[in-house]
Amino acid sequence: MQFKDYYEILGVSRDVTAVDLKKAFRKLARKYHPDISKEPDAQARMQEINEANTVLSDPEKRAAYDQLGRGYQSGQDFRPPPDWDAGFEFSERGSSPGGGRGFSTGEAGEARDFSDFFAELFGGMGGSQRNAFYGRQGPLHARGEDHRAKVLLDIEDAYTTPTRQISLRAPQVDNEGHIELVTRTLNVKIPKGVRQGQVIRLAGQGAPGANGAPAGDLLLEVHFRPHQRFTPDGRDLHLNLPVAPWEAALGSVIGVDLPDSRLKVRIPEGTQGGRQLRVRGKGLPGNPPGDLLLNVQIVLPPADTPKAREFYQTMERELAFDPRNEGRN
Repeated sequence: MQFKDYYEILGVSRDVTAVDLKKAFRKLARKYHPDISKEPDAQARMQEINEANTVLSDPEKRAAYDQLGRGYQSGQDFRPPPDWDAGFEFSERGSSPGGGRGFSTGEAGEARDFSDFFAELFGGMGGSQRNAFYGRQGPLHARGEDHRAKVLLDIEDAYTTPTRQISLRAPQVDNEGHIELVTRTLNVKIPKGVRQGQVIRLAGQGAPGANGAPAGDLLLEVHFRPHQRFTPDGRDLHLNLPVAPWEAALGSVIGVDLPDSRLKVRIPEGTQGGRQLRVRGKGLPGNPPGDLLLNVQIVLPPADTPKAREFYQTMERELAFDPRNEGRN
């Protein structure tokens, strides 16, 4: 996927104000609108212009795009890093970035499909929110909007009830129409048994209400940081379990360290590599708790000493075993 420089498409600088951005968009729309333009590529150009304007005229999308796109040039190979949008605070109108293909009804006409680049970054945010921060007014006594953000926790946090300090970044528009990211830090109590995708609601931490109306809520969507040992799947936990050949062949009891305890697991005699063992109730805590899924990986000791080579040579001579014909007649 290639990076799209939306500023270049609209012919504006990266510090362009909302007023000047709107002027640039309207000038290009008059030139390339397919209903009136005589340019041979008018329809493609108008779609590209609409897409750029949808991002840059929405402070939330623009702030995220600016953070993500630093150092990239138009046409350069680009893949957004995992969890790039973690810590960004978005209004409920826009939800959060990432997800499926989105579209917008622009000033220049009907709803238009946007590029894969846009869909990768902003598909989950839905349509354009151009007026979200630029002067649109709601009811005089409206409750404040809910805000949403993705936050990253450690798997270990699900086993306790820690209080974590979480920093969120949200865009604000100054008096001159420039966008800046403002950071706020919250102390958040993490519920025991929290799972991937769960939403923690913080009452009154969203947008303020109008004229004394209550503030909206802040919805924190939990995602786990990559763990060097465990992979979450709902409340279940997957773990690759290295096993020696004799432990698998003869059966054994192996100690497994969990985030909150140590567990003894019985390896059945004759266990083959690739087998999955399920230990019920030893996944993430909850009601009911998840399971622990152990993926057996048989690890061969190296034949790097004369004694080790002798063991392997003895097995080769005395065991009537051909793994490629095992079980065949």
